[in-house]
Amino acid sequence: MNRFPTRCVHSGTMKDHVKKGINSPIYTSTSFEFIDQEDTIYPRYLNTPNEKAVAEKIASLEDAESALVFSSGMAAISTVLFTFLGKGDHAVFQKGLYGGTSHFLDREFERFGIEYTIAPSQQAGDLESCIRENTKILYIETPSNPLLSITDIQAVATMAQSLGVLTVIDNTFASPVNQQPASLGIDIVVHSATKYMGGHSDLLAGAVAGKDELLKEIYQTGLNFGGSLNAMTLYLLERSLKTIHVRVERINDNAMELAHFLVSHPKVLQVNYPGLPAHPGHEIAARQMTGFGGMLSFEVKDQDGIAFQKKLKLVKPSMSLGGLETICSSPAHTSHRHLGPEGRKAEGISEELIRLSVGIEDVEDLKADLEQALSTT
Repeated sequence: MNRFPTRCVHSGTMKDHVKKGINSPIYTSTSFEFIDQEDTIYPRYLNTPNEKAVAEKIASLEDAESALVFSSGMAAISTVLFTFLGKGDHAVFQKGLYGGTSHFLDREFERFGIEYTIAPSQQAGDLESCIRENTKILYIETPSNPLLSITDIQAVATMAQSLGVLTVIDNTFASPVNQQPASLGIDIVVHSATKYMGGHSDLLAGAVAGKDELLKEIYQTGLNFGGSLNAMTLYLLERSLKTIHVRVERINDNAMELAHFLVSHPKVLQVNYPGLPAHPGHEIAARQMTGFGGMLSFEVKDQDGIAFQKKLKLVKPSMSLGGLETICSSPAHTSHRHLGPEGRKAEGISEELIRLSVGIEDVEDLKADLEQALSTT
């Protein structure tokens, strides 16, 4: 089998039988002939040639049987959850979810008659204690957003399988370069492909990978929800996936060096990064990840988080993550603003917490920018 970097470049690529180009052709049509055709092709059916090319590549990189691509990460997550949950069902979610996921649960589940429990921690035992007779889904996210907590993927998968509960993981922060949950027993893997898969801060997409039988069910829900992508965005996503390996490896290296820089800085209270030996999840992360990722968070000392970010010159205070450029944000004002003050306090998200998405710049330039913003008053 081709190794991971080779699969990044070549898996899923369509052959250009007309002009023999080495890239997949872009099929911009939203209308396809149907008479005497094997498949009825339509963008909302998630079966256009460009959709299939990207899905095949993502399945290969996630070591999964098949995949689907959606219009956003939340489109992917909501389609998965509504495929397997209905009135009277129950789901368990770990503590420390992406704010958009938490808001979705709070806003949508009650009115559809779906029950859910947020476990008190990311520990497999705490997750198991929340499972009921009507539990259908166990949902985890590791590393978590924005505190970079680590969940033991294999322990959760083994436990859930023994109880007949489907497992879903948000693998966005790790990316398939650093972590492949399907090989550790997880049933369904979801991504905001806007992030490391897209990698250039210029597209919006989501992805789901997993077992064929489960993806067939998700596909049927996806037809009804209509969260499909156009051919140009799919092409850009395929292009980006070809370089995900080299991008993320450089990002991993930069993030590790910045984490060591910040943890020793007198103006930083705390650094959350699973690559640091002092991180409580370091041993588990080292076992289930091949790299520790490009996301870290830290609390600034003696100044307001927004004031600190206004001093930055190279690092841009900006939404999202996973691009080539290093950006930062205040989770209290962005991804977790919907939780409210009490909800953020319960999650351990302070006004001083800064989430850093590390890019591919020269790390010494990044250090210098962080240093001047931390040191000036």
